[in-house]
Amino acid sequence: MKFSEMPYTRPDKDEVLSKVADATACLAAAQSFEEAEAVYLEADKYSGELMTQATLASIRHSIDTRDKFYSDESDWWDETMPLLSEGMNAFQKALYESPFRPQFEEKYGSVVFKNVEFSLKSFSPEIIPELQKENALVTEYNKLIASAQIEFEGKTYTVAQMGPVQQDTDDARRLAAWKAVGSWFAGKGAELDRLYDELVALRDGMGRKLGFDGYTELGYYRMFRTSYGKEEIERFRLAVQKYLVPVADKIRRAQAERLGVAYPMSYADQSLMFRSGNPMPVGTADDIVAHAKKFYHELSPQTGEFIDHMLENELMDLLATPGKQAGGYCTELPAYHTPFIFANFNGTQGDVEVVTHEAGHAFQNWTARDIVPIDCHWAGMEASEVHSMSMEFFAWPWSEGFFGADTRKFHYSHLASALTFIPYGTMVDHFQHIVYEKPGMTPAERNDAWRELTALYMPWLRLDGEIPFFAEGRYWQRQGHIFQSPFYYIDYCLAQTMSLYFWAGIQEDIDAAWEQYYRYTKLAGTKTFTELLEAAGLPSPFDEATLRGVCEKAAAWLDDFDLSDIQ
Repeated sequence: MKFSEMPYTRPDKDEVLSKVADATACLAAAQSFEEAEAVYLEADKYSGELMTQATLASIRHSIDTRDKFYSDESDWWDETMPLLSEGMNAFQKALYESPFRPQFEEKYGSVVFKNVEFSLKSFSPEIIPELQKENALVTEYNKLIASAQIEFEGKTYTVAQMGPVQQDTDDARRLAAWKAVGSWFAGKGAELDRLYDELVALRDGMGRKLGFDGYTELGYYRMFRTSYGKEEIERFRLAVQKYLVPVADKIRRAQAERLGVAYPMSYADQSLMFRSGNPMPVGTADDIVAHAKKFYHELSPQTGEFIDHMLENELMDLLATPGKQAGGYCTELPAYHTPFIFANFNGTQGDVEVVTHEAGHAFQNWTARDIVPIDCHWAGMEASEVHSMSMEFFAWPWSEGFFGADTRKFHYSHLASALTFIPYGTMVDHFQHIVYEKPGMTPAERNDAWRELTALYMPWLRLDGEIPFFAEGRYWQRQGHIFQSPFYYIDYCLAQTMSLYFWAGIQEDIDAAWEQYYRYTKLAGTKTFTELLEAAGLPSPFDEATLRGVCEKAAAWLDDFDLSDIQ
């Protein structure tokens, strides 16, 4: 069914709670595995239908946050979902304690019960008011960013629409664009500080109500980190500092030399990779999508079938438009057995990365569309980001159709950006650990912490106050994940490490690399992250040798890359 034809109906809260309560009672009273399984499967189907309505409201609200109907629906779901969680939590508890659990685990896998265990540990009716407030604050943040009206050169832009100007080759114009964006954010600084103050206090309070020493442990449970913890993350962080920061710094020094600008660079200079301009996609948004269709058809039969499904059913909303929520995402409409892609095309190379990155998520979900239960349609966050970031690299042999004469520019900047991203992403995670370990920090203290971490992870970046807001140690407030999904961002770094492993494999034998990727993808969420890696014959990003190895290969490729004909 086409997305525009999918009907939305707000469910009756009391009816939902009644159905879930009945299912819980039936599951607890089941006298055989077959009886318990029938209840479980019916509940899973109903959960998918409910999730579909919530997701329809969310997507349509994010497409136009000014639409009053879906804005009101989004507010209703923000308030209602925590209430529904109480009933769903009771059902999960009955499943977890079922005498037929061994049969369930044998048929549906143990990861289902690991996820249930983490759900039980991260929820209590006691924290329903806090969950409602958290949802409302995150929605308020998203609306605030989406409302941006940035005046520049006599025109009005959204944050996403300013992206191309912030990469302009004219130094003065590029700096002016960064200052314009920074000035808008600076004008919203008090609101952003208030929102984050409230979110941190709220989350810290939830953690303490549930018996944790603050939010961090609760945050890990909410992220379903079923196969690693804080200790492994800290080891990864140290490996990034040891192996990757020096490589990234070398890349940035070479960039400053190419541009003829001072090192360390400003945010405005860092955003320009080549003096002649960053790689730009050729053609219109429709041309990009058309070539993406060609790429997916030629990559494999499975991806060809997938992209046809997405296009025929209007399952991608890609253009940056007024009132649209910032960023991009992939989500699922389980009642229709389909994913959905949301993005903000703005004429930069990020447009191509969207139709590969978000489509990597979507392909994984589409591949898993018939797996039972629905909870296993998605792998964990870090595992899912492997699908998306690696798919970006699988598109390399088709890059000319996306970038034309800028293809070589794109290959260099794409790989260089992957290497320089990991220190930034690791810094985001390190920052959040500091914040939640010291929830009483003032806004100024948080900004100071960001500045100190920038010196550690991104020594090539100058924070001297030249650009309002960003150069004052406040760039983190532009990173929506920090407000929306605490501790999510390190998942990108773990996944980027694995995507670099696939990049190396693609250079040697793309068919063998794809076979391994597809083997990993088909498992979806039926195993934990480390189990998925092992099952697909992949190394672990927590092994220091993995990060060191991919860094050495990628750095050597960049060193050997001939830039003499690229200005």
